[in-house]
Amino acid sequence: MMVLVNMDNRSSKSAISTLYESICGFLRMCLFRVLAFGSIPEHIAFIMDGNRRFSRSRNLNGGVSHRVGFLALVSILQHCYELGVKYVTVYAFSIDNFNRSADEVESIMDLMQEKIEKLLKEESIVNKYGIKINFFGNLNLLNEPVRRAAERAMVVTAGNTRAVLSICVAYTCTDEIVHAVQESCHKKWARFQEEKPNGLDNDDDMIECFGKNGLEESEITVVDLERNMYTAECPDPDILVRTSGETRLSNFLLWQTTCCQLLSPSALWPEISLRHLVWMILEYQRVRPYLEKKKRL
Repeated sequence: MMVLVNMDNRSSKSAISTLYESICGFLRMCLFRVLAFGSIPEHIAFIMDGNRRFSRSRNLNGGVSHRVGFLALVSILQHCYELGVKYVTVYAFSIDNFNRSADEVESIMDLMQEKIEKLLKEESIVNKYGIKINFFGNLNLLNEPVRRAAERAMVVTAGNTRAVLSICVAYTCTDEIVHAVQESCHKKWARFQEEKPNGLDNDDDMIECFGKNGLEESEITVVDLERNMYTAECPDPDILVRTSGETRLSNFLLWQTTCCQLLSPSALWPEISLRHLVWMILEYQRVRPYLEKKKRL
């Protein structure tokens, strides 16, 4: 008899929970339809700041806040894609973060590997919304298990086209610009070697001839750099958000955010929620005419 009562209680709770989720989903979609009367950003970038402060304020283990932060990320991704935001970019781990204690870096790397693998599971948000995953940064700085997990995620989701999640890890914009310059030089030099005049086998002669071919052939242009940025396949962000109230960009997408709405909600990253996203969209819609005017200048 007790078993039947417990089963009935669980069934009742499950039904109530399902009904509650359905009502919340319906209300959320109504809200998104209202927001859609204004302009919806194509690309939102997040600096996920405040995980450690979240831990300290609640006397939690550091790993707990990062796990809560991952749940916040999944929730924000769901809301963004339901709203019609196609591109989301997150700053997950800076090159400078490798200067933290070895134990903390190892813990974050282990968690990152776990969550990357979780994203690829059949029931994950990636498969639900058809998300293509990019990893931007110097991936050679990652340990092998994390690097292999990241590379596998990019291969497995390469055919997805409905939405794009770009994860910046082992990243700084300084490193990205250096990478773009190096790639541009390598490609120009390789193209010159393919098209070089006959009889030019000496490196010094080739370099002299390369330099005489004019600015178009030998100099690196803005177009060259932008073609070779990690983020080349994504449009520039419409909104860049740094949680926790900080206004520093911390070497994140400096090149790509010249005409971008910058927002700094006071909420720590694990606290970020739908109401914050709605505020971001409304702020963007308020200033969008000014941003569009700046882009045309």
